[in-house]
Amino acid sequence: MRRLPQNIFVTGIGTGVGKTIASAVLTEALQADYWKPIQCGNLEDSDTKTVQSLISNSSSKIYPEAYRLKTAASPHYAASAENLEIELKECKLPTTNNRLVIEGAGGIMVPLNQNELILDLIIKLKAPVVLVVRNYLGAINHTLLSIDALGQNGVELLGVVFSGEDFLDNEQIIQHFGKVKVLGRIDEAKNIDKEFIKQQSVKLKTYLSQHFTI
Repeated sequence: MRRLPQNIFVTGIGTGVGKTIASAVLTEALQADYWKPIQCGNLEDSDTKTVQSLISNSSSKIYPEAYRLKTAASPHYAASAENLEIELKECKLPTTNNRLVIEGAGGIMVPLNQNELILDLIIKLKAPVVLVVRNYLGAINHTLLSIDALGQNGVELLGVVFSGEDFLDNEQIIQHFGKVKVLGRIDEAKNIDKEFIKQQSVKLKTYLSQHFTI
């Protein structure tokens, strides 16, 4: 069985699908380090701070963002609002001997500047992808398009994580047409705290161990 890669890029089929919670669960499950290269909006309660507040293990190290932008918008627009331009060369992988969970911003086709997308950042970092999928009208289409775009650009997709309420027909269709591994399911919850993340991390680790040596 293949060993789980050192660096893992967590992206989603869109905004608000549960990437940050999935990143926290994955970080806890692997006792990995965590890094979000680009944060847009809500700097007082950023995704980095959220993950830091939700993990329980003492092994994970949290790395600062390369870009912290105030505007809650697409990275290219948020940077432009501050008279900045996001440059991929500034998004340098942290140096660590631990596994690293990297959280993206929005989906893979989100623009970073006038020439590059989140997809280009993934390619630059050479990190295989975990794709977070949430059920909503259009989710199948968005998932299959994301899978196709990753494949056409030579990006390795480790598998998908389903987030939120079960909708098994969607999951089965995505597996059938996307020919993709299911790496886990994260439950819907009103109260997301350390205990919830810990419980979900145990489940996720069980799923992962079916496909990879951890």
